[in-house]
Amino acid sequence: MSRIQARFSALRKEGRGALIPYLQAYDPDYETSLALLKAMPKAGADAIEIGVPFSDPSADGPTIQAAALRGLKAGATLAGVLKMVEDFRTTDQETPIILMGYLNPIDSYGPERFCVDAAKAGVDGIIVVDMPREEADLLDTYAKREGLDIITLVAPTTTGERLRYVLDGASGFVYYVSITGITGTSSASREQLEEALPRLRQATDLPVAIGFGITTPEQAKTASRIGDAAIVASALIKTMASTLTAEGHATGSTVSSVIKQLEQLAAAVRS
Repeated sequence: MSRIQARFSALRKEGRGALIPYLQAYDPDYETSLALLKAMPKAGADAIEIGVPFSDPSADGPTIQAAALRGLKAGATLAGVLKMVEDFRTTDQETPIILMGYLNPIDSYGPERFCVDAAKAGVDGIIVVDMPREEADLLDTYAKREGLDIITLVAPTTTGERLRYVLDGASGFVYYVSITGITGTSSASREQLEEALPRLRQATDLPVAIGFGITTPEQAKTASRIGDAAIVASALIKTMASTLTAEGHATGSTVSSVIKQLEQLAAAVRS
């Protein structure tokens, strides 16, 4: 059983959904983002999504775009992000790690080499935002061979026919993009989520994680109960960015501020 399957199975027995925080690798520097990554499980992260900095993050709003630029300025590379996961695994062998990024860096790195190195580093799942199902064979064979889940993205606009097609053979969990638009710009209401989830449940037995626009503890609680997990990204990055110097450097409150916010989100999900 993979780490992702094991975690969702354990949470089902607890009777609650998961909290999945997001951080951008190398934001604002390698040491700070690694410290944040290592502190997240104790603060309540059930799994962690790591963004791979990319210069043209088309699905991301201004908050994550700025984080990606800080990460690139700090020297982020795909190999460096894998090294960060490897460093995390020296102290944590339990928490699922999912990389989220775009296809160009993976294609440049080499799809087979990427899957081999990602699995070796301790990655459990991959989200490739701009890779449609029709092009998934670029990674599918290598990912399956290495035991990596390619997480499928679906949106409110995904038709029933398309839903059946993209979820055929899916693994890990389904990432429900709860709004039409970019990250961090709006939020789906409880009513919208309650209307959307039954359609997804009919199409797959996989856990459904809800992301895009979840910012408050109450929203995280609602999403984790209507779905199987709440993914929080921009809200945590905004907090981190607010602690940086004018030059974009970390300060003494950078990690602690994000961890405090994560603890509040985790408390709501567990309440």
